[in-house]
Amino acid sequence: MTIRRVVGLSRVALKVAVPVLAMSLLAPSPARADFSEGYKFLEAVKKKEGDKVEEAIMKSSQIVNAKDVTSGEGALHIVTARRDLTWLSYLIAKGANVNATDDRGRSPLELAVNLGWREGAQLLLDQKASPDTSNDAGETPLIFAVHRKDLQLTKALLEAGANPDRSDNSGRSARDYAKVEGGGSQLMSVIETYGKKGAKTAKPVYGPTF
Repeated sequence: MTIRRVVGLSRVALKVAVPVLAMSLLAPSPARADFSEGYKFLEAVKKKEGDKVEEAIMKSSQIVNAKDVTSGEGALHIVTARRDLTWLSYLIAKGANVNATDDRGRSPLELAVNLGWREGAQLLLDQKASPDTSNDAGETPLIFAVHRKDLQLTKALLEAGANPDRSDNSGRSARDYAKVEGGGSQLMSVIETYGKKGAKTAKPVYGPTF
């Protein structure tokens, strides 16, 4: 085969390859072109795009419980993290699961307690959020409330039926952690006063629930 012929073939191949390469660069990748509806919904919640959120829910009521594929977080986790009572109320009214957990076993109630966000925690409890849902470390919202020395949240959780004797993965309970503050501490007083109902109704279990 002559050099001239080889060059000619190379030019033909180049003419074919360039348009194909250009089209591949211009075309959106599957990841960009095919965002799931759940992803779009959660992005709209993050950006507080009410119209888009409403439209998505109207198309499918189940989308309100969509989860981030990388973290397992749902819309309630997002709005709880930003202490947004308006959006929290709205999403719950649309059917969001108040007991949904992320990939680390964290519930919206745990997040609210961890933030010391009393209004959000009370709303979640009023909407039947479980006060005993534990994360992957076995930690319950009540344990976090005790760690924070938050008497108001501790009382609210106990009144909702939280079990002060439920242990985390280290074998220590909210009552145990409260004792670190001293037997006569206010935390122990709150647990003794409001924890009796919870202790009777809740079963002593260890670690996270599924």
